[in-house]
Amino acid sequence: MGEEKAEPKRRAASVLSAAKVKTAGPGKYHDGGGLGLILRVDPNGARFWVQRITVHGKRREIGLGSPPVVSLADARDAALANKKLLRTGADPLAEKRKSKESITFAEACEHYMASKLAEFDNDKHRKQWPATLNAYAKPKIGHLLVRAITTADVLRVLEPIWNEKNETASRLRGRIEAVLSWATVAGHRTGDNPARWAGNLKELLPKPSKVAKGDNQPALALGDVARWWSDLEKRDGMAAQALQFLTLTAARSGEVRGMVWDEVNLDPANSANPAKRTGLWTIPASRMKAGREHRVALTPEAVAILEAIPRMDGSPFVFFAARGGALSDMSISAVMRRMQESEEKAGRPGYLDPKNKRPAVPHGLRSTFRQWAAERGYPRDMAELALAHFIGSDVERAYQRSDMLERRRAMMADWGSFLCNKKSQANVIQIGQDSAHATMG
Repeated sequence: MGEEKAEPKRRAASVLSAAKVKTAGPGKYHDGGGLGLILRVDPNGARFWVQRITVHGKRREIGLGSPPVVSLADARDAALANKKLLRTGADPLAEKRKSKESITFAEACEHYMASKLAEFDNDKHRKQWPATLNAYAKPKIGHLLVRAITTADVLRVLEPIWNEKNETASRLRGRIEAVLSWATVAGHRTGDNPARWAGNLKELLPKPSKVAKGDNQPALALGDVARWWSDLEKRDGMAAQALQFLTLTAARSGEVRGMVWDEVNLDPANSANPAKRTGLWTIPASRMKAGREHRVALTPEAVAILEAIPRMDGSPFVFFAARGGALSDMSISAVMRRMQESEEKAGRPGYLDPKNKRPAVPHGLRSTFRQWAAERGYPRDMAELALAHFIGSDVERAYQRSDMLERRRAMMADWGSFLCNKKSQANVIQIGQDSAHATMG
């Protein structure tokens, strides 16, 4: 059970420091202290903690992880724990193997995400990854050991949502596959990946292309817009104001909830006349689904909402929560849900999608805007740009450099008038005419 005899001779002169761990060049560096702890630095700069121990008369090495994830203090603690195991007659390597074999899916998710989430440039994706696993996978297989998870277990997670929420389910399947792939490489499981699509789940689940798109969000009927907007304007609270702003700009909920004041530029030219005050909201690429910067033309109605909102010291968010953070997605959805509940209590059907008869939700308002733009005769590309959708092929986008900002500003002003049930000031062609020749006054 003893250590190599040379170790005590190095103890006084070779104790490592945090600075040394960070700056040491290629080689092996003994920490001393009788724990057998060594920092190994490869020629490519990679750093690893190794502990040398003697088990049953044989010298062995145990990997303890890598800096900076495993700090010098952490490595010493792990090395000391192994020493204590040796004194009881146990084999630290055997105990480590047992630990690997007993990891659960929930634990594997945490390990995987700790190392992988930093690779995502988009903050939305960093949040979506754990959100879908927490919502759908962990409740059903989180407690299972990864080595015991089968295709049948993965199906228990996916089948309930495969038809209704196929896009979400498809992404979830890929995330489960990635976590289990990591578990295999890390030595926690062996064999085929039960979440693999090709030659596996593909034979058991309908193809995504054949599944009816169940993720389409219920939209507000155009005939209900004026009544719905009037109802919304009577409601107080930050979430209600955020919903008004979301509707006026046809933006996504996440874009509005994450909006910060640094992204807003209000035009001072008409500061004396609020009815003409306009502005610009520039959303950085990091916050956009398409991964590219998006400019939103702010109409006087949108500007009025921004100017009426108080600012919280220490919070950068325009629509802030009680403690200064961003509003939750549920807070905005709750406003529409309460509006629907009020309608139903009054004996009215409420605000239902004209096709699926489900209550309208915030994201469905984008579909309402798109239908309105089409029926008003606005050019397709202009409406798609307002929604921050990709238009045309890569070649077409390369030549189409303009985002039609000022023309979109007129369109959004017309949309605002429609919401408020005012007479439109825009001169737009009717359906059936050539939309390419529409004029936006």
